Amino acid sequence: MLSTFQRTSVNVRILLRNKNRALVTHCFTRTHVNMANQSSPKVQTLYELCRKTFTPTGTPPASSQAIYELCSLLDTVDPADVGLKIENPDDDQGHGFFGLDQLNQAARWAQPITYLDIYECNSFTMCIFCFPTSSVIPFHDHPRMTVFSKVLYGSLHLKAYDWVDPPSIQQSKGKGYPVRLAKLAVDKVLTAPCGTSVLYPNSGGNLHSFTAVTPCAVLDILSPPYREDAGRKCTYYIDYPYSYPTRGRDENNDGKGEDYAWLAEIKTPDDLYMRQGTYTGPAIQP
Repeated sequence: MLSTFQRTSVNVRILLRNKNRALVTHCFTRTHVNMANQSSPKVQTLYELCRKTFTPTGTPPASSQAIYELCSLLDTVDPADVGLKIENPDDDQGHGFFGLDQLNQAARWAQPITYLDIYECNSFTMCIFCFPTSSVIPFHDHPRMTVFSKVLYGSLHLKAYDWVDPPSIQQSKGKGYPVRLAKLAVDKVLTAPCGTSVLYPNSGGNLHSFTAVTPCAVLDILSPPYREDAGRKCTYYIDYPYSYPTRGRDENNDGKGEDYAWLAEIKTPDDLYMRQGTYTGPAIQP
């Protein structure tokens, strides 16, 4: 059963392999699974705090005190708490699992991002993304959602925008497709150990992208979860510099520069390559 996050991105190519096959056994033993630690209470405490804090509609929004408590707890979570081991950067440079010589050039950079579903209900989702080096989740939004992201190991480049209010929508010159103005909120590399990042429905970088600088893993909590029939569909975007030519705007006189960009909606990228993994950390007790 795939998570709600993946069901909202139906065009994502997901590699589902029989877990009894040797390849998957090798991948998860080598990359994501640490069976030695099964007793940490942190993930259960995190679940209980989320259950107390979040609602299926996101209203009322979580209080500042509740957000502080969640961030404080997430800041203490490490890979062992969720059944992971830290990747060795020397083992993962985009060459695949069988070494440089046995893969062609295209396949070397086609390693999938692994999605681990910890827990999901109507009010929140707890999950982990495990990234090989150079892998990317492109710009996407989180409509009416609050999202907590904690880098568990490695380094991740986070770039994020918020929509300008009131909306500024233009037609691009040439092809004439609509682009919408957004303001840069975050553009930095997060390296574990580091604090938890939080985005909100209208601030904090609600439209973000992840790029793995090294092998890394991110623990995410999304509330409420993606749900298309409730208006929370995951939409992907591409960003263009503010100088990108649009109709009806004088590019020389508005002075917004590097703090702004134009975002255009796109289909789910063909090269967004994910597979479903199995969470092996401490089991949640509802």
